[in-house]
Amino acid sequence: MWRVVVIEICQASLEDAKELLAIYAPYVEETAITFEYEVPSLDDFRERMKHIMRFYPYLVAKKDGVILGYAYAYAFHERAAYQWLAEVTIYLAKAARGKGLGRKLYEELEAYLKQMGVLNLNACIASTSKEDAHLTNASQKFHEALGYHLVVCFHKTGYKFERWYDMIWMEKALGEHPTPPKALRSFQEILGEER
Repeated sequence: MWRVVVIEICQASLEDAKELLAIYAPYVEETAITFEYEVPSLDDFRERMKHIMRFYPYLVAKKDGVILGYAYAYAFHERAAYQWLAEVTIYLAKAARGKGLGRKLYEELEAYLKQMGVLNLNACIASTSKEDAHLTNASQKFHEALGYHLVVCFHKTGYKFERWYDMIWMEKALGEHPTPPKALRSFQEILGEER
């Protein structure tokens, strides 16, 4: 008998914070994907979510009610002229990696950002010239497969696990850059229009 696997992608809620933090914690403790040394407290993580969710999408992917990953966007920089740029981030549970879930999450995130009026996406990614147990360049390859291109590499910027890692920025344009650009709308406005 065949079983249809349905992945639901929806807006995160603050009640998801504990599950999301459980996905994030191994990235902090076991990898150089994030340059954080300590896993944030649940309260701190929830505050980060709250800050992002005021304006930007914060999405989760669920299968049978269990969260397998999350992706979100946030302001690239606080200066007004940068408002049409967003930085994007994604984290997947270990068992969910390599199955196309990341692509689905990012495609949904990008669709919302495009509706908001965001024109460029930027991803800050840990990188290495020599892969090891703490960092491969899988994130760079993932972003390349989704149309991102390398913009810059900062060498030896993050020190973790007794070695130096590079940091790269990758970029993807979501469309034309009109002059003047359309006013940016919040994710909440987009959701209101969908109802």
